[in-house]
Amino acid sequence: MGDTPFDLNFPFAYGGPCTQADFRTHPDDFIVDEILLEPPSGEGEHLCLQLTKRGENTGWLAEQLAKAFGVRPVDIGYHGLKDRHACTTQWFSVHLPKPDPEQAQILANLPERLEAQVVLREVRRHNKKLRRGGHLANRFTITLRNLSSDDGVDARLNRIAAEGVPNYFGEQRFGNHGSNLIWADRWLSGGEAIRNRGKRIMAQSAARSWLFNQVLAARVRDDSWRHATFDESQPSGPLWGRGRPVATEPQREYEQAVIAPWSAWLDPLEHVGLNQERRALVLQPQECHWQLDAERLVISFMLPPGGYATAVLRELCTLNNLSMPEAEQ
Repeated sequence: MGDTPFDLNFPFAYGGPCTQADFRTHPDDFIVDEILLEPPSGEGEHLCLQLTKRGENTGWLAEQLAKAFGVRPVDIGYHGLKDRHACTTQWFSVHLPKPDPEQAQILANLPERLEAQVVLREVRRHNKKLRRGGHLANRFTITLRNLSSDDGVDARLNRIAAEGVPNYFGEQRFGNHGSNLIWADRWLSGGEAIRNRGKRIMAQSAARSWLFNQVLAARVRDDSWRHATFDESQPSGPLWGRGRPVATEPQREYEQAVIAPWSAWLDPLEHVGLNQERRALVLQPQECHWQLDAERLVISFMLPPGGYATAVLRELCTLNNLSMPEAEQ
């Protein structure tokens, strides 16, 4: 495989996009609101901040919070990465066991200290650090502009709302033009060391996501992605790691045949500290609403943690992404 570009054009469930549109013309065209399982408790060693950010990277903002409050980066928690080229509202936790007056001063001019486009919405104490994936859902409100046609848009959206979409990992997981996959292949197939920890984590994450997407793509092609075909409780695919496969024997045989071209990746992925898991093949948007007029389409829906809004949009339209090329989950 070497440096051969990876094909990120995964098959569509409903025959391909029915229109095309401009995407992310403005930051407020992509709004994300984090929905918690429960609100912060109101007491505890962690100071929780609800922030709205525009044009900022979640990881970078976490680092800036650590500097502002004089704590280690590991003392900052959040539920997930949110898109940079967007208006996103999410919670961060800061491990500050002992309240003091200086914390109030920091909060009073937080945007200036962070040198970022952020608005502080709410501050509450909590009894534990916020963890990745620990929230209920993300609510998306997305504006698409300059649609090439509105023929079939309502029908396609109704089908997406009723049947869901393939739960692909988004292209941003794989890096610019699949660069994370190229690093993963050099490491997992070729034994080339990746000394930078962050790059190594991105490479292993991209590799697991690629294997999952290959299985999902195969089941989209044979139209089994929405059906429990292999005596499974629900359609699912592998997130590779160590441990016994949590799948039925027919599933394992099917999946091993699909990912056979990447068999060299499997053993190394079992030795990086990740356990074998399953991920649903169907991504079912909740509370879907849309408004279509002559100039734009505004869509809103909720997705569970780990679901990509672009996985929903790709089944509707070809996106002319007008933001900067890099994007986050």
